[in-house]
Amino acid sequence: MPLDHGPSPLRPPPIRATSSYRRVEIMSPIDNDVHPVIHTGRVAVITGAAGGIGKAAAIELAKVGLKIALADVNEEALIAAGKEVTAIAGDGNVLVIPTDVSKIDEVVRLRDKVYEVWGEVAVLMNNAAIAPPSKSWENLDNWRRTFEVNLFGYVCVRMITLRCRIKRVSRVVNVQQTFVRSMLHQENQAIVINTGSKEGITNPPGNPAYNATKAAVKSLTEGLAHELRENPTCNVTAHLFVPGWTYTGLTVPQGEEKPAGAWTAEETVQYMLDGVRHGDFYIICPDNETTRDLDRLRITWAASDVVEGRPALSRWHKDWKPLYEEYVRERLAGME
Repeated sequence: MPLDHGPSPLRPPPIRATSSYRRVEIMSPIDNDVHPVIHTGRVAVITGAAGGIGKAAAIELAKVGLKIALADVNEEALIAAGKEVTAIAGDGNVLVIPTDVSKIDEVVRLRDKVYEVWGEVAVLMNNAAIAPPSKSWENLDNWRRTFEVNLFGYVCVRMITLRCRIKRVSRVVNVQQTFVRSMLHQENQAIVINTGSKEGITNPPGNPAYNATKAAVKSLTEGLAHELRENPTCNVTAHLFVPGWTYTGLTVPQGEEKPAGAWTAEETVQYMLDGVRHGDFYIICPDNETTRDLDRLRITWAASDVVEGRPALSRWHKDWKPLYEEYVRERLAGME
């Protein structure tokens, strides 16, 4: 199907009438055209902010007027990114905090610094990720490190930062109870954006450790959203951000030109922010090669492996691959 026209292909319209933020819009004194969280003066904490999607998110949110705390383990790149964001947001509106999210003491330090300076976290974007090579029976050290950063780093950042408004403690206490009790009493609307991956949904062969962490991120974010939704006085929402093929250092070797099929990090972040403004939970980004319709077909096929009793990952199975390709061709043709 042809791409939509506009500054970013296939992006949603700016505002949707039936927003899932209905309750927040009633509570908020600000204009309905302004998102209750993404607006001037609020605070965003972004991990993995030294480059790629994290850096692009910091820049886009700074343009809106948010104060930005950038965190990343790559200190040199993080400082450079901080200078770019400061040029937009201004002195005093940017914190640059080198952080290894797999280490709990560094996450606590990140939390303490943000609350000491600004006293709130309105946007928490868990974006740090690595993708070293792995096999199902090899590379155990890579498996451990991938889970430490991609999964446990998310859990530590999310729980410690969210509970701070009510109880500033330097240790992780009971995760579920501390998180829920703290957020039920949070005064202002806030959002958690966890960066997932299509690999965590359709599970393509190639890097099982990375795929497993991103499948876990999807699961924990769904659980988080449910817990928040079931508490009517809670002012926090969760969102699963799933980029498409995006031109970053994680997907394309440094120095290589952007492939025609990839989106820029800026396009991907703009699409994500539109989805957040709409109140969407699943924000599945297309790109210049994969349309929303193709994504839906791939996800449906993957889920149908379970329902239909097909072999695992049948999309790549020699006996099933032709049937998958026929399925996609026929349904895409029917959508034109």
